[in-house]
Amino acid sequence: MTAGGELALSVVIPMFNEEAVLPLLVQRLRPVLDGLGETYEVVAVDDGSADDTAAILHLLRRNWPELRLVRLRRNSGHQAALTAGLHRSRGDYVVSLDADLQDPPEVIPEMLELARSRQLDIVYGVRGDRESDTVFKRNTAGLYYTVMRKIVGKKMPDGAGDFRLLSRAMVEALRSLPEHTPVYRLLVPWLGFPSGEVSYVREKRAAGSTKYPLTKMIRLAADSVINFTAAPLRAALWLGAFGVGATVVLTATTLIAWANGTVVPGWTSLFLAVLLFGAVQLICLGLLGEYVGRIFQALQARPAYFISEDTVEARPPSQRGAEPDAEAETDAPAQAGANRRR
Repeated sequence: MTAGGELALSVVIPMFNEEAVLPLLVQRLRPVLDGLGETYEVVAVDDGSADDTAAILHLLRRNWPELRLVRLRRNSGHQAALTAGLHRSRGDYVVSLDADLQDPPEVIPEMLELARSRQLDIVYGVRGDRESDTVFKRNTAGLYYTVMRKIVGKKMPDGAGDFRLLSRAMVEALRSLPEHTPVYRLLVPWLGFPSGEVSYVREKRAAGSTKYPLTKMIRLAADSVINFTAAPLRAALWLGAFGVGATVVLTATTLIAWANGTVVPGWTSLFLAVLLFGAVQLICLGLLGEYVGRIFQALQARPAYFISEDTVEARPPSQRGAEPDAEAETDAPAQAGANRRR
């Protein structure tokens, strides 16, 4: 079940400018993983940080041999960094965790136990309490999950973010998908593997500032919709049909009024109608352009990220010998898609 080694668990942590939180992360994560009594690795993916994240990780590795650093050449985005970590993980089970400690690492043993006892391929970390989030974020998150469940058409727990445990079979299934801009919150439930849930209380960010401002949340929502459904294009069709119907009704009303000798004031209503339908047309063109742009990006088959460093030699001596050479992997382009290795 393990890919290239005999590790029981991999913990993948995408990071971008997280120097402030790293000491706190190690203080909480390492005792949890050491307490499992099993072989593991922590895959810290530095997503092109501009601060001292990579330097601090190198220092931490001196006293924590299970810590593995994967550095991306530039900032490629959270989902791309998560992809890099998943693709290079070697554990029988893989946990994805953000570095900000809003998702408590103390839940990992419970997730692992649930997966093994019930033979599950997915264990979602579900936020049972989001009091640490703003009212705006809680409300928009609720709307997001409602819409996404309609799109995916499968069970998608409320409050399930990127904190989850995946089996090796699940990770390999994700690797086989040719997604250029994967959204794992949708891809994971869409595959339909057996799943369970572990509830936890979401905490406040331990240190530093959020790396997911409103603009990135909007981008994630747009990626989620456009990558998984053609519903916006169908909505444009229905808007066009509505426009035709409204035009017929307004025309008939105007003709009847004119036939009865009523003076019909036209310029204001005509201007508003033209403005409305012009705006609808521009929105539809924008949606069409977004879909065509995604197709163009997929056809280009450009790598989603480039890796500049992978410290695979950092694992304990007992695990050495089964992993590909680290220098051979350094600077290799890695593409999120089935064609990345073909």
